[in-house]
Amino acid sequence: MREQLQNLLEQRVRQYVSQSRSEIHDCPFIERTKESCINRGAEILRITAEGKITKEGKTTEGTEVFYKVHYQYLIKQKNAFLIEERVEERKADFYKGILVEDNEINLDALEIPKVETNEVARNQEEQDEVEEEVRKSFKYDRLKAVQYAERWWNDYNPAFKSFDVDCTNYISQCLHAGGAPMLGFSNRSKGWWMRNNNWSYSWSVANSMRWYMPGAKTGVRAKEVNSPSQLLPGDVICYDFQGDGRFDHTTIVTAKDADGMPLVNAHTANSRRRYWAYEDSTAYTPNIKYKFFTVVDDH
Repeated sequence: MREQLQNLLEQRVRQYVSQSRSEIHDCPFIERTKESCINRGAEILRITAEGKITKEGKTTEGTEVFYKVHYQYLIKQKNAFLIEERVEERKADFYKGILVEDNEINLDALEIPKVETNEVARNQEEQDEVEEEVRKSFKYDRLKAVQYAERWWNDYNPAFKSFDVDCTNYISQCLHAGGAPMLGFSNRSKGWWMRNNNWSYSWSVANSMRWYMPGAKTGVRAKEVNSPSQLLPGDVICYDFQGDGRFDHTTIVTAKDADGMPLVNAHTANSRRRYWAYEDSTAYTPNIKYKFFTVVDDH
């Protein structure tokens, strides 16, 4: 039965790709990506996709199947070519072996743990005391941060805990791989750290990281810049999809496109070299706000 379902889903995935080429609007995920490319003067030349079942179970009305589709887009922009990769998670419902429903799971819009902004700001005032524990200077190795981001963009390092909403945890790991030291162990509201199945809010929660980095006096810290074009590989973008002041998502810059604009890697909705603006995300709204942070070190 599982082999039969896998074959049916593979047929469905091939259908997405063929329809995208003939402009049939049956796969919003691909159509949004095409529109995003057009908006920046780029063109998708080729799409490949592979589906894999991750979980299945019986329901009163048949079988529900959760599966992932790994897309690769060959994109041309001016005279440059790049490959963007994305993993879409979907849920399909079958009745007597017939596909009756197939929907995207919107991972970008998953609810994140709530940490009040005033709590983050209040604890930031005490940061100097926390960081005196281990006052390490460091030089940020952007290459190592990007290499880590590339290695683990669609996988999970077993040395760290992973989360259902894993975007900021992944970014913290990338920054740490670049040399940023952990500080302020044991109190989740202070410092930036993960140890022994415990972690700070700033390590794992997007809104907390957004407030932590520009206020830190040592360790991992960042300076806000006005434009995404000012960012370098290894820098960080924070996203407030609703524009309500609470930031929901975090990405790391891993490359630049032909216009010098950032391409980013991310977790939760696992992505590699995705265009920074996230206009093709189901979580995108016209009210979206961004924060652009360039990482600073002691050298």
